[in-house]
Amino acid sequence: MKIQIILATALLTTTMTLAQTTPAKPAQKAGKLTPEQVHRNALVIDTHEDTPQRFVDDHFDLSDPLNGGQLNLDAIHKGNLGASFMSIWVEPDLFKGHYARRTLELIDGSRMQAAKHPDQIKFATSVADIEAARREHKYAMLMGIEGGHSIEDSLGLLRMYYDLGVRYMTLTWSNSNNWADSSGDDKDTSVPHTKEGLSEFGKDVVYEMNRLGMIVDISHVSDKTFYRTLNISRAPVIASHSSARALCDAPRNMTDDMLRAIANYGGPDSKGGVVMVNFYSGFISQAYRNAQIAQKLEMDKVTAELKAKFKAEGKEITYSDLEKLQREMADRIPRPPLSALIDNIDHIAKIAGIDHVGLGSDFDGVSGQLPEGIDSAADLPKITAALRARGYSVADCDKILGGNFMRVFNEVEQVAKQLQAENRPRITDKQPFDKQNK
Repeated sequence: MKIQIILATALLTTTMTLAQTTPAKPAQKAGKLTPEQVHRNALVIDTHEDTPQRFVDDHFDLSDPLNGGQLNLDAIHKGNLGASFMSIWVEPDLFKGHYARRTLELIDGSRMQAAKHPDQIKFATSVADIEAARREHKYAMLMGIEGGHSIEDSLGLLRMYYDLGVRYMTLTWSNSNNWADSSGDDKDTSVPHTKEGLSEFGKDVVYEMNRLGMIVDISHVSDKTFYRTLNISRAPVIASHSSARALCDAPRNMTDDMLRAIANYGGPDSKGGVVMVNFYSGFISQAYRNAQIAQKLEMDKVTAELKAKFKAEGKEITYSDLEKLQREMADRIPRPPLSALIDNIDHIAKIAGIDHVGLGSDFDGVSGQLPEGIDSAADLPKITAALRARGYSVADCDKILGGNFMRVFNEVEQVAKQLQAENRPRITDKQPFDKQNK
């Protein structure tokens, strides 16, 4: 389903220090470490995994074989994945009318995984939790909401999600909501949009996220919303799963100006945010993206036929049903080389700076459309090896693999403490539904 939306967006746009980790063996000189040792010593963090869909819809357990997915406990251990964010993504058409319910089901599915495997998984909500999980030799599972429609225009729901463990929210998915605009439909005149990229309520959402200690995620938002958010946020932001637009002209990706802006915004004392590179082939390779656009009409046709078939049989189609079909179609396009992914990391490091790039794979959310050699989390060490081959130092790799994100997360927590000591009224006096009743 995500690929279908990405294709629609592609066609539309075409036509119109915590940053460093102490090595486990400090007596060994960094210059003599093998790439495998560099990776093993690093705190590896991935900010975007779409596996919760599998937990809820397919009854998938992280102890199960991958079965076409990219994340399970075996892959986590082999890839030395220290922490990652489960993406709480509510498909806006399939679940229209009950976004909050689906959000809660995905949160519950993620939390249940941690509860089932306490010997291997630590449910985490803070920098301290991630560090504790590492000391305990466990994988730290965190959660981030993908798409502000999940809060249903309610700061109360936002706070409840925070209490349940959500630690970032992408302001939009590929759909604009009532208070923020998406890169997926910002040029669609049939969709209502805000005047400035954020409504007054949207500004309150950003402030409340800052106050709570929930990271503001600007992946998926329109360019206008991106800049408005940076001007509003009192804490650094992240792009949890976006790549470089200079290398692949997808609206989801960051322009060079946006990369520089993320590095330089986040409050008067901020060291700036971080862009977590998306592994999806359609965001790292222009050649793949061009082939994907050419395939769109056929993809739309077979997807519509499958939906009609389910409807005729009186069955409810699921995300997994659609994903299986779309993966079969997408698999016809040749995968780009691993170097395409490394090129994006390299570009962002050069434009924004080495302190502002990280990893946001989008595993289990892109129908397996990943560069050659990356088939699951078990393959993460290949990225470190490729970075070392390009001359990145051990300290640089530590930052890219997880240190940069930890710095930002720590700063977000500190800003929250400052804001909680203030008594700032929000911009809107009441919730939108309160106003309607007056």
